[in-house]
Amino acid sequence: MKLGILGSGIVGRTLGAGFASRGHPVRLGTRFPARPELRHWVHSQAGDARVVSFAEAARFGDAVVLATDWKGTEHALELARPAHLAGKVVIDATNPLDFSSGMPPRLDIGHSDSGGEQVQRWLPGARVVKAFNTVIARHMVGPKCPGAAPAMWIAGNDDEAKNEVAGLLEELGWQTLDAGALSQARLLEPLALLVLCRVVQTGRDDFLVQPLEIPATGKE
Repeated sequence: MKLGILGSGIVGRTLGAGFASRGHPVRLGTRFPARPELRHWVHSQAGDARVVSFAEAARFGDAVVLATDWKGTEHALELARPAHLAGKVVIDATNPLDFSSGMPPRLDIGHSDSGGEQVQRWLPGARVVKAFNTVIARHMVGPKCPGAAPAMWIAGNDDEAKNEVAGLLEELGWQTLDAGALSQARLLEPLALLVLCRVVQTGRDDFLVQPLEIPATGKE
């Protein structure tokens, strides 16, 4: 499967490298393809990976990952051109977080709406699936978890699209937990904020890939 990645930050580069290492041709979309760190990223990949414009990445991908900073998401989609994404699976890894008052951030959208639903409104012809937004970037590819593969929450309105995303998640080392319709992003995005606050408070993120230990109650 050809994959376009919209966004060249740590999430976009991590997922792009992960998919390229598993044999998927990848095009990383950015406003500034000539940046030295992006050229270095390309040279460090074993698979077929290139850095291109947002529009080229959107046009190239059979499926496209949205991995932009929330403030720049709408503009990035305008540059990508919604027509290039019509009918395609768009994996929304963004979180609508507002960092204007420092850390911890606050939700920019919540309760009666979500970033995932807003992305779907910006891309009415795409099949948007929320995924990857509840995990820190360094655990997104090949998470090391004792026992079974850790679980990733997803949400979307199209079952076929969610099945495609589940297959990609399995390649990266995840099981899938289907939260239901895309409106469930209203729960997954606050969960991402909770995860970030926990990381800030403790300085640790290994809890994201640890099995949950439930203490015994003494009852059978």
